[in-house]
Amino acid sequence: MKIIIDADACPRQVLQICAQVAREYGLLLHTVASFNHNIISDHHTTVGNGPQETDLAVINMTQSGDIVITQDWGLAALVLGKHAAAVSPAGRIYRQDTIEFLLEERELKARWRRSGRQTKGPRKRTTNDDERFAAALRRVILEIKLLK
Repeated sequence: MKIIIDADACPRQVLQICAQVAREYGLLLHTVASFNHNIISDHHTTVGNGPQETDLAVINMTQSGDIVITQDWGLAALVLGKHAAAVSPAGRIYRQDTIEFLLEERELKARWRRSGRQTKGPRKRTTNDDERFAAALRRVILEIKLLK
């Protein structure tokens, strides 16, 4: 089991929490980001600036039982398809039974934006968000360990 972070748009606090939790549980931590980002990590993969290069690198290194941190619902769906876990930086644990709904919501929002309307951006991150994320990450680690 390893933690892989889609680090292109990942908040710094989430990177720090992942590093701390990975040390606690003795897990490898991998980060992946385009060359436009300055990520400090022992196991970092730098990719080009193409639209899906980070996602492709993440999914290619993901194996069954791994945990991927991403806010990309499409990438989360691919991760779940590989029998790995996916958690958002906000602490949402992506599940097989809810991912289809999220993908439909993503498509509706994309249509909304293409028609010239605006959607809300993310709100400012709080310490509650950090606590919720850390708890979700630990919960997923324990779920995976129980399944082994």
